[in-house]
Amino acid sequence: MPRAPAHRVRRKPPFFHPVPLRARRDGWTVARQCEFLARLYLTGSVTAAARSVGKSRASAYRLRVSEGAQGFVRAWDSVFVPPGAGRLPPPGIDWRKVTSPTLQWWVEAGLVRPLIWQGRMTAIRQKRDNSALFHLLRRLDAGVAAAGREGDQG
Repeated sequence: MPRAPAHRVRRKPPFFHPVPLRARRDGWTVARQCEFLARLYLTGSVTAAARSVGKSRASAYRLRVSEGAQGFVRAWDSVFVPPGAGRLPPPGIDWRKVTSPTLQWWVEAGLVRPLIWQGRMTAIRQKRDNSALFHLLRRLDAGVAAAGREGDQG
């Protein structure tokens, strides 16, 4: 029995925040994270996807639970939502719990998404994360306003 094409049983990975990690040549770079999600979409197998980027299945699952991996996890999970199942739920970010350094990382790194064409990843599309930028600016404005109020009282 022939296998169903990937686009019939899985969704292409959406834009996501890459996991912030130390720069290592053999580590989970942004390109490697995108390639992993592209291979996950094409194969449906975590083991095969991890192997194709030179990593182990256990390493992929460790990346999934590392700090700051919420966007990557959402992209991973969305690959396995069938296309006919309706829209994906919104990211559900509780902005009150996102630290300012994390917001700054999101603004600097932006959002990434692998582009898949004819069974392989051809490029990485990047775009700015305006939501994170506006939340960071709102926090900075609130901090300046609070400092101004304290200066008026003193």
